[in-house]
Amino acid sequence: MSTAMKPADAAVLDGDPPMQADTDAQRRARFFNSGNAFNLKLPAVPRARFDAERDAAFAEDSPSGLHPMDQSDAIGAPFPATTPLVLARYLRLTPGDTLTTRFVASGEVIYVIVGSGTTTIAGESIAWGPGDVLVLPGGHEVSHTADGEAAAVLWVVTNEPVLAFEGLRAPTPDSARIDPVHYTADEIARQIEVLTNMPANEDQAGVALIFASERTADSRNAMPSMTLAMNTLAPGQHQRPHRHNAAAITLCVDGPGCFSMIDGERIDWSPFSTMVTPPAEVHSHHNGGAGLARFLIVQDGGLHYYARTMGFAFSD
Repeated sequence: MSTAMKPADAAVLDGDPPMQADTDAQRRARFFNSGNAFNLKLPAVPRARFDAERDAAFAEDSPSGLHPMDQSDAIGAPFPATTPLVLARYLRLTPGDTLTTRFVASGEVIYVIVGSGTTTIAGESIAWGPGDVLVLPGGHEVSHTADGEAAAVLWVVTNEPVLAFEGLRAPTPDSARIDPVHYTADEIARQIEVLTNMPANEDQAGVALIFASERTADSRNAMPSMTLAMNTLAPGQHQRPHRHNAAAITLCVDGPGCFSMIDGERIDWSPFSTMVTPPAEVHSHHNGGAGLARFLIVQDGGLHYYARTMGFAFSD
């Protein structure tokens, strides 16, 4: 039976149903016009520094577990998210404990803040220590074990919000786009020494070591959707202010006396705290200390590079 439905004001077309619909599939249709469909108002991504989650992960009496940096309420996401497309966590392991995860993500980035242990994925074991970086494929059960006398704290970043947004599953183990990769702290230090001895170009936003792998070398990404870089700043140096459409999640690794300026707001660094730089906001980093600053940055840049929407520009 045909059902005729006339909107209150046909000229508005603000999510209006069909004027006539004969089937359930037809009745599900909604219509907008070009005056309201492209003026979608979403909450801004807050700039933030996550100290409470870090402190909880480092608390001596804290059990093994995950401490997500979740801004989903602030950005109106129906799933956990630090920024719309990325979720970051601290992962604590008490001595001798094993914690197993299986994130609904296509991959994950891990930085070892303190402690030593082993990560097992798909039958491969990776022994890690402070300052190591791991990039792991999604679709696998991942087991982390702390084998030292002290607790271990890891920084874990995934693209779970990307999959949650589309209601997708993690890839099957044999279809992941990346393989497990281990960047040791010693090798990272060697590469940074090479990097800091190279002459800098005026069009560089900073001096950064970019992480990639055999399978992602062409795109310069750690995994297809996410970029990963260890940025550095010499004492007394200031990064040129710039902007880009990728949101940035930053772990302050070494930075006494350092701070960031994000759209005119000063955010002082705190050891192993996590900061959010919202997309498109002008920002710069400043080293007012006596040592080399190091800060690990994950961005959803892989998506923007592929879509040709990175929008990088200096603002000075």
